[in-house]
Amino acid sequence: MATKFTASQDLDVFKEEKEGKLREVGHQAVWSLSSCKPGFGVEQLRDISYDTYWQSDGPQPHLINIQFRRKTTIKDVCLYTDYKADESYTPNRISIRAGTQFNDLVEIEQVELCEPVGWVCVNMKDVNEKPIRTFMIQIAVLSNHQNGRDTHIRRIKIRSPIRDFSASKFPKFTSPEFIQYSQIR
Repeated sequence: MATKFTASQDLDVFKEEKEGKLREVGHQAVWSLSSCKPGFGVEQLRDISYDTYWQSDGPQPHLINIQFRRKTTIKDVCLYTDYKADESYTPNRISIRAGTQFNDLVEIEQVELCEPVGWVCVNMKDVNEKPIRTFMIQIAVLSNHQNGRDTHIRRIKIRSPIRDFSASKFPKFTSPEFIQYSQIR
C-alpha cells in the first residue's frame, strides 16, 4: 500500500543541512536514467534551479538509478515537483527501492503524491527504524497525474545523517592522571 504525501513549498529541506544534522550525498553517486529528452537529463535534475527538470521519454515505469561507490547511510530522499507547472507530467505514484545492485533491489517505500507543489521527503528506514545502508537507490515513477505518459522531476536530494563525534559525547575524566592526556597539546 502506498503512503500518501503532500508536497510543501514551505518545507525547508535545507534547515537540517544548515544545522549540521544532514548532508546531501547525491554528488558521491553515479546517476543514470531509463530515458530522457535531449537537454532534460541528469544535469538538469541535479542542478540547483527549480526551473529545469528531467523529462522522461519512453514507456513507464521511468527509472532514476543512483549508485554509490561504497555502502552509504541514507536518511531520506527528497523530490521537488510542481503540479501547477507540469500537470500531467507530474508523478502520481513513486516506488523507492534499495539494494546492492539492479538484481536485488527491494521496495522500501511506495509513495502516492496528491498534486504536489514543492518538496516531498521520504524517510528511508530499515526494519529497526534506522536509516538504511545501501549501495544503490532506484526511484521508479509508476504513474503520473491525469494518466500522463512522460514525467518531470525538478530536483532530487539524497541525504545522509552526519555523525556527531563531539567531545561532549565522551566521558569526563576526573583524576589528574587521565586529565593530563585528555587534550591534544
